[in-house]
Amino acid sequence: MGRPTDIAKYCRGVPDAKIRIFDLGRKKASTDEFPLCVHLISLEKEQLSSEAIEAGRISCNKYISKTGGKDSFHMRVRVHPWHVLRINKMLSCAGADRLQTGMRGAFGKPMGTVARVNIGQIIFSIRTRDAMLANVVEALRRSSYKFPGRQKIVVSKKWGFTAYNREAYQKLKADGRLMNDGANVKVITNHGTLAQYAKDIAAAN
Repeated sequence: MGRPTDIAKYCRGVPDAKIRIFDLGRKKASTDEFPLCVHLISLEKEQLSSEAIEAGRISCNKYISKTGGKDSFHMRVRVHPWHVLRINKMLSCAGADRLQTGMRGAFGKPMGTVARVNIGQIIFSIRTRDAMLANVVEALRRSSYKFPGRQKIVVSKKWGFTAYNREAYQKLKADGRLMNDGANVKVITNHGTLAQYAKDIAAAN
């Protein structure tokens, strides 16, 4: 892969990316409800087309919704197709060789968008209940067939989408130092004003 040349906002006439939804399932579930987190990780440095990402998202969503219900998980697509692909269209009809310019003026027209991924980069993340582990792993395995290259399914040691492992999360929760912040949590520290500290503690409990 060379350096990225085109981004859609600088390049006119770029077709819309196929993928439009990057968060699906029960997005508003609190962190306590979904302690398990599973990732689909790329093992290649490659480009994933927006069509492939959308196909993987649909496949994953369909399997989990069918086996566990549509409110049993929260899935997040972690890559965005910013990179624009170009094609230098050639004529294929009879007598085309008279009309074609070959490599003269070979800068192509925008054809589609792709996401560039590195080795070890997360493609999909799913948070859910512990009992759903087998279903989620199978859903990610099925969605991995939509992508080129090799992928790996990893069960995270963290609690849901938070940055804390299970022991640390439960200790902070028991101490009353965690505030809900969407799909994540904020830790109440000992810095700042006393008034703000009292407000945060009240919100956490």
